[in-house]
Amino acid sequence: MSRALVVVLFCAAATSLVNGQALPTATGPGPRWLVGGTYSFFAADYGKRDLGGGSGFVDYSRSERISYEAEVRFLTINEEVGTHQSTYLIGGKFPYRKRWLTAYGKVLIGDGHFYFPYDYADGNYFVLAPGGGVDLALGRSRYSVRLVDFEYQWWLNFPFGTLRPYGASTGIAVHFH
Repeated sequence: MSRALVVVLFCAAATSLVNGQALPTATGPGPRWLVGGTYSFFAADYGKRDLGGGSGFVDYSRSERISYEAEVRFLTINEEVGTHQSTYLIGGKFPYRKRWLTAYGKVLIGDGHFYFPYDYADGNYFVLAPGGGVDLALGRSRYSVRLVDFEYQWWLNFPFGTLRPYGASTGIAVHFH
């Protein structure tokens, strides 16, 4: 009986020394955040106005194949008689990375706020916005340049038919890991 007790105690002690967990064969970069700002230039599709303004975006990525983007845009530069618009969008982004360049496609949805001329009215509308662009990483730094970001928007249920503004943005971003 004492031999059996010694064997059991030996096995119990040995299990605390042996690690049964396998080491991972590969690791990824983990979650990444990209936060930036851009200048946008859009054809407003209302009275043939061209509007400019600032925008901000946040990208969250857990994998190399898909990320999520949220953006806000305020197009108030070059407004005429108070006509301007802003959008608040979120959706999926599908990147393709090649060295320092990242090309991507995206599909965003959200809210568009339109301000009609002479402050007669304003309203919120559902917006669907496909697009794409190219980001350039600046070497091994935390910064990148959004070379171009194209977006075509459909403002559904707009009072005079679907509004279809389109435009491009360019700016700079910071990476967080």
